[in-house]
Amino acid sequence: MRHRFIFVLLTAAMVSALVSGCGGADTPEAGGAQNQEQTLETPEPAEAKDTVVVAMGPTSEPESGFDPAYGWGAGEHVHEPLIQSTLTVTTPDLSIDYDLATDMQVSDDGMVWTVTIRDDVKFTDGEPLTAEDVAFTYNTVKESSSVNDFTMLKEASALDDTTVEFQMEKPYSIWPYTMAIVGIVPEHAYGPDYGEHPVGSGRYIMKQWDKGQQIIFEANPDYYGEAPKMKQVTVVFMDEDAAFAAALAGQVDLTYTAASYADQTVAGYQLLSYKTVDNRGFNLPAIPASTDADGNQVGNDLTSDVRVRRAINIGIDREEMIRNVLNGHGTAAYSICDGMPWYNDEAQVSCDPDQAAALLDEAGWKTGSDGVREKDGVKAQLNILYSSGDSVRQALAADTQNQLKALGIDASIEGVGWDTAYTRAQAEPLMWGWGAHTPMELYNIYHTIDGLAEYSPYANETVDQYMDEALAATSLEESYDLWKKAQWDGTTGVTQEGDIPWIWLCNIDHLYWAKEDLKVAEQKLHPHGHGWSIVNNVDQWYWE
Repeated sequence: MRHRFIFVLLTAAMVSALVSGCGGADTPEAGGAQNQEQTLETPEPAEAKDTVVVAMGPTSEPESGFDPAYGWGAGEHVHEPLIQSTLTVTTPDLSIDYDLATDMQVSDDGMVWTVTIRDDVKFTDGEPLTAEDVAFTYNTVKESSSVNDFTMLKEASALDDTTVEFQMEKPYSIWPYTMAIVGIVPEHAYGPDYGEHPVGSGRYIMKQWDKGQQIIFEANPDYYGEAPKMKQVTVVFMDEDAAFAAALAGQVDLTYTAASYADQTVAGYQLLSYKTVDNRGFNLPAIPASTDADGNQVGNDLTSDVRVRRAINIGIDREEMIRNVLNGHGTAAYSICDGMPWYNDEAQVSCDPDQAAALLDEAGWKTGSDGVREKDGVKAQLNILYSSGDSVRQALAADTQNQLKALGIDASIEGVGWDTAYTRAQAEPLMWGWGAHTPMELYNIYHTIDGLAEYSPYANETVDQYMDEALAATSLEESYDLWKKAQWDGTTGVTQEGDIPWIWLCNIDHLYWAKEDLKVAEQKLHPHGHGWSIVNNVDQWYWE
């Protein structure tokens, strides 16, 4: 008998009922009344243990549904879309492999990508997936995507049933990384409500979504790949405290957790720790203070001196931060792309307070009687912003504050909302979180737009040129070298001996409590966001 693979998403209040198999009233269809009492459909018991209950944070529920045009599979929480297939996938070492695609070619000028796809794939409504669907998907996300930038794409067109051509507005060598997060939707079944009723060709079928309570997926019985080992997956949305309590009660098999819980003991569970490029760091405005046309402050007179920025970068003890703020669960960060194929290890520095002090002295900032440095009668002062409600960023900001004071910089910290944070970061350091499986993260942070970088005022024509050349490269391997040169080419770049307009502190390990006999498949470096990435390969998990 063919097993039914079910992927369930529900609220914390329903975990116990689900795990114990309790039933109740019928569940309304997706998009129906949200306040009615809900009951989950209880799957038939499996012959062997092949079910798992996973807890995620409440922000992991996709508000806009499962439509790739509105963020599913992309944006801050990059993951494989599960419901839809993608043309490519990233491997554990973050190189490119094929999913739907069987071959891809790029023209010498980088302006045309030609991709051949499988001819044996069907959507779950029985219709074949063709190049027309691929072209339709990409033209749709170009026109309507609210998350990813598709301005580099001019048009996608089907040459025949299995060949799609992407005509670009400009060369874009890292297109294969974009193809790894765009799930293919069916042209014949796509409409305004697609996000709530998605049809795909991937590993799972979404059967039901009761918003704020549960989402039920069944694995695709006609999936063209290897059948999942884990036949039922239940995802529960809980805050950190509730998730930890659920683990203590044995109600979940795997739950995300924070470093603050890492020193606890949970009987029958082990603490899993996965490396990430989930960076935390702060910007240092690299131009002198001024006011823009809208009256907003831009630039900072203290951090506009590169010697001050270099002093801060080597004056920070990252390992101390990891011990004290993350309870040891993190790695030192020196760039936005540590551990990626395009990372330049010239970014790495050692903590050297003496050299930091020498740089500040050289820049004219002399220590006053109160321990605060001064120059021309002006105190060395910084106000470090962090996102209100984010305890980790607040703690990192406070640790930075203390370490800067040891260097003679009088630092304060302030929690702010994102409604004002972006604007204020043009003149003040802000504790950010970044990290993605694409070199565009470098581009987005350091490349100029209308003369200055977007998130913090900075400009370097040589760095821009390297990144432009990287996008125009005819191979990924060639582009990697150019991305590395943008970081440091021996003369200039964004690292310590260059302009150092951002200070990267740590990559936060993603932590999970997991039952001891649950075997989680090998994980890639997780990107920014502690959510869906863990279940990228949930179909490969198993119980020992």
